[in-house]
Amino acid sequence: MSSRNRPEGKVLETVGVFEAPKQHGKYETGQLFLHSVFGYRGIVLFPWHARLYDRDVTPAASDSKPEPPGAHGSKEVKGKTHTYYQVLIDTRDCPHISQRSQTEAVTFLANHDDSRALYAIPGLDYVSHEDILPYNSSDQVPIQHELFERFLMFNPSKVPPFVPRDTLRAWQEKNHPWLELSDVHRETTENIRVTVIPFYMGMREAQNSHVYWWRYCIRLENLGDEVVQLRERHWRIFSLSGTLETVRGRGVVGREPVLSKEQPAFQYSSHVSLQAPSGHMWGTFSCQRANGDMFDVAIPSFSLDSHGHRDSPYSFLF
Repeated sequence: MSSRNRPEGKVLETVGVFEAPKQHGKYETGQLFLHSVFGYRGIVLFPWHARLYDRDVTPAASDSKPEPPGAHGSKEVKGKTHTYYQVLIDTRDCPHISQRSQTEAVTFLANHDDSRALYAIPGLDYVSHEDILPYNSSDQVPIQHELFERFLMFNPSKVPPFVPRDTLRAWQEKNHPWLELSDVHRETTENIRVTVIPFYMGMREAQNSHVYWWRYCIRLENLGDEVVQLRERHWRIFSLSGTLETVRGRGVVGREPVLSKEQPAFQYSSHVSLQAPSGHMWGTFSCQRANGDMFDVAIPSFSLDSHGHRDSPYSFLF
């Protein structure tokens, strides 16, 4: 960046040296990276192998999967394995991405009498393999985050030179059910791609009934040149108990984000509860072009499933 284009009062520093992105294989624990979409500095904690259901890929007839009851007719495809990563975000970069991405990407049900109490850990994110622009640094503490030195230590004989501590392994093992990323759903409508990642959080008893909780992370990306603003959301939530709920509202998480070529993406997370162990969600985002025209963007149908998980993440840290 030339001094003429540099923001006034800002000083540029070298943070590291880029490495060639991996076309095959996975990044190891301790890999430093820049996020290719949001631009923050981060470090890989551990990988997850997810099933990616990409509706932008035309499925073979034999690959199709039954639609959930009441779903919007979106095509389903057979999932393909794709690598995602649990990462730490450098806290110095959080203020610069807060308008485009929430930095509380991990949430737990708190051990509290209030069955709706949630506990968020700031500065943790999930990123896909293609989000990572790897780099290396000679700095022994290259990422500022309160968990960095609790989870990782510097070992110059290793590549990358940051290796997991026992506390990271113990944290992953203890919280595996609530951290695990298993399914990812993706669909593009008129150059707006929506990616959804659901997480089962656990069950609580409330008024003599069971309430099951999920978190879902959503990323919207503008793949075109036209400026688009999200105006409304329209959700359909189907529960195994037989109920079908409709939810409408302005924007998402109190915002109506603008997606442009300069800032093409917005990411947020929210929560949903059912009085049944499973269900489905799908819907649309109503978006507006610069000329005022409105159009609907499909939110791909995704499962809310509690099977195979324990019920209560009461001990969620160390």
